Amino acid sequence: MTAVSSALPSTASRDLPSSAIASCTSAFLMVGLFSAVLNLLMLTGSIYMLQVYDRVIPSHSVPTLIALSIAVAAAYALQGLFDLLRQRILTRIGTALHAALWEPVVCSILRGPLRAGGPDRGLQLSQDLDSVRSFLSGLGPTTLFDLPWMPLYLTGCFLLHPYLGWTLVAGAVLLFSIALLTEVLTRAPTQDSSRAGAIRGIQLEAGRRNAEIVAALGMERRLVARIGVANNDLVAAQQRNADIAGSLGALSKTLRFMLQSALLGLGAYLVIEGLASGGVMIAASIMGSRALAPVELAISIWRPFLGARQAWQRLRAALASGDASAPDVAPERAVKRLTVDQVVIAAPGGTTAIVQSASFALEAGQAVGVIGPSAAGKSTLARALVGIWPVARGEIRLDGATLDQWTAESRGSMIGYLPQDVELFDGTVAENIARFDAELDEAAVIAAAKAAGAYDMILKLPKGFQMRMGEAGATLSGGQRQRIALARALYKDPFMVVLDEPNSSLDAEGDAALTDAIRRVRARGGIAIIIAHRPAALAAVDLVLTLAAGQIQAFGPKDEVLRKSLAAHPAASGAALQAVPDPRSVPAAAVS
Repeated sequence: MTAVSSALPSTASRDLPSSAIASCTSAFLMVGLFSAVLNLLMLTGSIYMLQVYDRVIPSHSVPTLIALSIAVAAAYALQGLFDLLRQRILTRIGTALHAALWEPVVCSILRGPLRAGGPDRGLQLSQDLDSVRSFLSGLGPTTLFDLPWMPLYLTGCFLLHPYLGWTLVAGAVLLFSIALLTEVLTRAPTQDSSRAGAIRGIQLEAGRRNAEIVAALGMERRLVARIGVANNDLVAAQQRNADIAGSLGALSKTLRFMLQSALLGLGAYLVIEGLASGGVMIAASIMGSRALAPVELAISIWRPFLGARQAWQRLRAALASGDASAPDVAPERAVKRLTVDQVVIAAPGGTTAIVQSASFALEAGQAVGVIGPSAAGKSTLARALVGIWPVARGEIRLDGATLDQWTAESRGSMIGYLPQDVELFDGTVAENIARFDAELDEAAVIAAAKAAGAYDMILKLPKGFQMRMGEAGATLSGGQRQRIALARALYKDPFMVVLDEPNSSLDAEGDAALTDAIRRVRARGGIAIIIAHRPAALAAVDLVLTLAAGQIQAFGPKDEVLRKSLAAHPAASGAALQAVPDPRSVPAAAVS
């Protein structure tokens, strides 16, 4: 099945699910061909019984029996081989589709919270992909490929005797009616089950992620009860689905047994009346059983089929509308300026502007401190500057190019970002600083750690840079996490460094290290944007931007802006102005 894998499209395709399934057309045609051969070979048992009863037994010919038996054994061996090959092809189609869609699915999951207007499905998309792969690797597709061959067995029964054919037709109509009834009655419970399962998963993940708050505030029992509502909905929907499918499945199985016996009894009547031979009686029973088996199996796999179909629809909805394709030619790495021109920013999917008509520019070597009251839009501005929130209007440009002119990876290498809520990943300290770069640059990791003032702190940790931190850096203190995250932001000297509340968990030593890090960014020709509440973060900046109610109130040299702010709001900003160190009084190692 190497051909299947190599035929799959690259992840750059816009409608990847449709392209991926279309690329497997030749493999599906091969499965259809094998199914045709298999269904012809499945006539072997009926033909063998017909020949034994009508020729071998009346003639008492042992050589004929031996020859027939050898031919039948060969046919059964060939049937087993084709069945094996068909199943292996389907398994590899599922694996190849999984491989083609896995990376886009994970990207969609990671971008879910940032996607405008789209629901954040959490881990559901990965489960949907597993559901599709499992269905393709199971009995479901083989059943669908066998169903079109029912007319072959019906024709065979009509050739044996019209009465037998019409009896089989009546039974097939009944079983098909049951299959359609199963589709209609299980559609709503299947959708309810999928919806309740997604809600339960989201609530469980939220509870696990906030385990400390849950334990500290005694919320466990209340959260268990809240999650229990979604769980009860899921169980009830699954039970309704199972009851309907199970009842109709049992009915179809009973009807098939009855129909098989009816064919045998009708065959016996035809033998008694001299209208058919004994071989016809046995062959019709076997042929009827084979004709109706796919229908019964289709009813039994109906729930997995509906689940896989809904999973595929969700995958198409999430991926077919995917993000814009990567640019064929990207600009050079930015080294000169940042320009923000009349930018309006709203939350993804929101319509209310959080930042309005923001305009300013920074040249290489400059650093700006962004200050303002809570909910002024400071963190929103930071998210837009690094490209994780889109701008509703206006433009953000680096060296004249908008952020979307680079691939996400190329843009990320030019940007250092320290969010307000520090998030680290399960891995070593070095891996986190290097942003999990497959080609980890040891010298760059050490340089970033030193630039963040975290080198000595890391050496004191167990195993130093090779210490595994656990999920979210759970083994570290808040200050340690913040300094390692700062080192990650400074890895490989990005041109623009955006730090959101970078000293919220730092002590005096950490504040000094932060000031030195900002000074180093400026000294090497980078740009630094610092979102600040604590005045110590402004020690190494030369510019200040004030935000209030989403609008820029002032932008300019630090001393000038702070003095104007003090004059306009003495009660609110006097303490802050006094707390900001005078650049002339800060050691040379701390300011530029």
